[in-house]
Amino acid sequence: MAEKILEINNLTVSFDGFKALNNLNFSMEPGELRVIIGPNGAGKTTFLDVITGKTKPTIGTVAFKGKDLRKFSEHQVALLGIGRKFQTPRIYLNLTTRENFEIACNRNKNIFSTLFAKIPSQEKQTIAGLLETVGLTAKADMKAALLSHGEKQRLEIGMLVAQSPDLLLVDEPVAGLTDEETENVGSLLLALAESHSIVVIEHDMEFVRQIAKQVTVLHEGTVLCEGNFEEVQNDPRVIEVYLGSQEEHE
Repeated sequence: MAEKILEINNLTVSFDGFKALNNLNFSMEPGELRVIIGPNGAGKTTFLDVITGKTKPTIGTVAFKGKDLRKFSEHQVALLGIGRKFQTPRIYLNLTTRENFEIACNRNKNIFSTLFAKIPSQEKQTIAGLLETVGLTAKADMKAALLSHGEKQRLEIGMLVAQSPDLLLVDEPVAGLTDEETENVGSLLLALAESHSIVVIEHDMEFVRQIAKQVTVLHEGTVLCEGNFEEVQNDPRVIEVYLGSQEEHE
């Protein structure tokens, strides 16, 4: 049986007595696209922080391809093959789309050496492939600042892919996007899922319906339930949690 790409056991994270994660258990197979949902305060961001090494567990274990991540720094976790996309795109706005990819492909070089060095032909092919994958070939030489919000999101996802991670962590990629941009990001993630393991944190349930095969619901720092979209959507516990969350904000 293949080793799990991600396995989390009895994970608790406490901040001054408050348990952001509480005895959480989670695992996923290589090549899986998993969507994680949950109301505000469910622990979704802390969940990603622990996987990437930004936050250390109070109790429990986090294993990536069998390696215990607790002993690695955030930078070391990234080098192991875990890439994270934050809610707000982190791209170089004053550089072109192509130049952003050149930097992403050259993680060991600084910006100046990347921009002024001759680009190897193999790397040019890689960048051309990335531009096509994210649907930005026509805007390769446009400054990233001029891209739409959805295009910036796709650019950053492509920049992560350029670093060849085995596991992609994508945090709310369609927040603030139009319906068309949302569909484009969904299509991109589904295409990437053919060759990557991906965890997506999301609130937009129509988007979740578009991309999800398996959904994990977090509530109060632990896993409330898991299943396909229909199972989760119709689970009385999930309905109660989301309705309760809405009532609190009314």
